[in-house]
Amino acid sequence: MLTLCRRVLRFALASLVFGSYVTGSATAGTDCSSVRAQRGAMPSDVGLDATLRSDVADVNGTTLHYVWGGNGPAVVLLHGYPQDWTEWRHVIPELSRHFTVVAVDLRGIGGSKPTQGGYDAMNLAADIRGLVGKLELDRPYIAGHDIGGLVAYAYGRAYPDATRGVMVLDVPLPGVAPWSEVNREPTLWHFHFHQTPDLPEALVGGREAVYFRDFVNRMGGDPSLFSEADIARFAAAYGTACALRAGFEFYRAFPLIADWNEKHTTPTDTPIVLAAGERATARLLPAAAADLRRKGARNVATEIIADSGHYVADDEPDRVVELVSKYAGR
Repeated sequence: MLTLCRRVLRFALASLVFGSYVTGSATAGTDCSSVRAQRGAMPSDVGLDATLRSDVADVNGTTLHYVWGGNGPAVVLLHGYPQDWTEWRHVIPELSRHFTVVAVDLRGIGGSKPTQGGYDAMNLAADIRGLVGKLELDRPYIAGHDIGGLVAYAYGRAYPDATRGVMVLDVPLPGVAPWSEVNREPTLWHFHFHQTPDLPEALVGGREAVYFRDFVNRMGGDPSLFSEADIARFAAAYGTACALRAGFEFYRAFPLIADWNEKHTTPTDTPIVLAAGERATARLLPAAAADLRRKGARNVATEIIADSGHYVADDEPDRVVELVSKYAGR
């Protein structure tokens, strides 16, 4: 808690000093329903092959931006915070040799349209289900990291007949053991900061790059993992008031997600893979897998990504390709 207070004070002081340069922030009362989507990152922005296509689709009350390419069974990739679809830039080229790969900007982020609400994992999963239908993908494999991992799990639970399986990459699932322990972890103070109404928007708005640099250094454990260009790209993806709010709304939905996950215990044979970075959440895997089995999941596997921190697709992209290929190809 002391760490949280110090960090909030740092940003509060920055607000006083740089306040005249800060863009407007979206609060709970701001109408984000009529805001248009901004330009999303293009494949060429991150050096990817021009054969990858960028497009948008209207689904479930929003507009999703996505890139796709390749051939073969479909794989859908869902990013975490504070990233966008480009989180998968090191993974897509190899995966697209064997799979049709679709990498999506989650609702409100990057080129996807913000909305007033609907940022819980279950509704985000409904977004992806709508996109899968629009693209006529046949039972895609869903892999998600961080926030995207929460969405992948919700998709597998809600639409078991519409996927070959799901992979949850380096994120504890709200409502799944050891969630109560995770939620009290001091190093994850940002969970509670992001859930605070309006304050994160006021303090971070206009200083996204400052906050995201601190965030990824702390969560990733390696300041050299992301370049300044990477940070600038993240800041652009969350660079409007409503996009920044969307990112915090993901966290504000945690209590709702936890309640949903606790209650959904119908037996399921959907393959679920929990994968984690060795230097990140690997220690949580046994308890999480055991609790999922108690909750009716009959096909749960765990994988540890050696030498990786939280940002597995950046730390160990070859290992992520190997894992997704292993399970998505079944």
